[in-house]
Amino acid sequence: MKKLLSVLLVLAVCVGFAAAADFHIGVVTGTVSQSEDDLRGAEALIAEYGAVADGGIVQHMTYPDNFMEEQETTISVIRGLADDPLMKAIIVNQAVPGTSEAFRQIKEVRPDILCFAGEAHEEPYLVAGAADLATSNDFVARGYLMIKTAHDLGCDTFVHISFPRHLSMEKMQRRLAIMQKTCEELGMSFVMETAPDPTSDVGIAGAQQYILEQTPNWIERYGENTAFFCTNDAHTEPLLRQLIQYGGYFVEADLPSPLMGYPGALGIDLSAEAGDFPAILAKVEAAIVEKGGAGRFGTWAYSYGYTTTAGLGSLAIEAIEAQMAGEEYDIHSIRNISKNFTKYTPGANWNGSYYMNASTQETYRNFVLVYQDTYIMGDPGYYMGNTDVEIPEWCFTEKGASV
Repeated sequence: MKKLLSVLLVLAVCVGFAAAADFHIGVVTGTVSQSEDDLRGAEALIAEYGAVADGGIVQHMTYPDNFMEEQETTISVIRGLADDPLMKAIIVNQAVPGTSEAFRQIKEVRPDILCFAGEAHEEPYLVAGAADLATSNDFVARGYLMIKTAHDLGCDTFVHISFPRHLSMEKMQRRLAIMQKTCEELGMSFVMETAPDPTSDVGIAGAQQYILEQTPNWIERYGENTAFFCTNDAHTEPLLRQLIQYGGYFVEADLPSPLMGYPGALGIDLSAEAGDFPAILAKVEAAIVEKGGAGRFGTWAYSYGYTTTAGLGSLAIEAIEAQMAGEEYDIHSIRNISKNFTKYTPGANWNGSYYMNASTQETYRNFVLVYQDTYIMGDPGYYMGNTDVEIPEWCFTEKGASV
């Protein structure tokens, strides 16, 4: 009887997939070695909607690890999905260089296919010209919110750690300018510190060693009511390690996740919790509290990469089903985007804004900047409610300056 029930259950699942598979969506991510969280988001979609090979909806592909040198391969992988006559949407996360060209080629032969770019690496004007929808982390809103959060936590100083290569990027410059001005408005001190670029001759090890050595000096100089932020992922783990030991605050990482820097800094193994973000956060939070860091360390409760892949896939499916039913559906609606992202982050809300070119003040409605509410770890932890905060209008036109 148990075997019969098992067979019937499998058949029911297969029939369910077959009935739903009037269309397919393609999902392209990096590999486990390059961007594991992005790939896990694709696996979440497959678990929910089934793989094409099994009669489901989702066709998952990966682009090369060395995508900068293998752009033609990346383009070919993305473009090849359009050969499937049932393909109705293609999501690429992260949208590495070559994505825009692949989308352009797809649109030439299959204009009916929706093209979504998650965390676009290419210039906004280029991506917006090729994709139906592009998303990126909201460097405008977060420039304001990270400072406000630090202020709300009782900090009087904010230290920004970076290096010239990062500070030459438009989004970094704009975020930096917003942070500086927000500190002025809130009566906080803003400090810029320079650390070695991990891609320079010193490498990752040298850059991390510099952070390990300097952080105690910075805390002594600026005080324990200082919040620290670094623009580079490689700097994050050593910075967290020293802040946990010596004091200071950390609102969130450049691309926030409970997996960003915390496991290494805390010396905890999360292999048993892989893919289970509530369990991951709980274990990280418990370690933070044990080491006396309650109320001083923040993150996004769910991985940004995981949620972007799964959320954009869900948005695409919702849009296609609405179209097939003869209903209107706005893929550019921040409400619709937030709803589909929140589906994979229960308890953590999302918000965002449309990208505006600070020089021309042209708004790209198909290029949406998104952010998740900030979670402060403690006993108990709590959300800051940042997704409900109104971002001042001046932030959207703050240009920033070359550093």
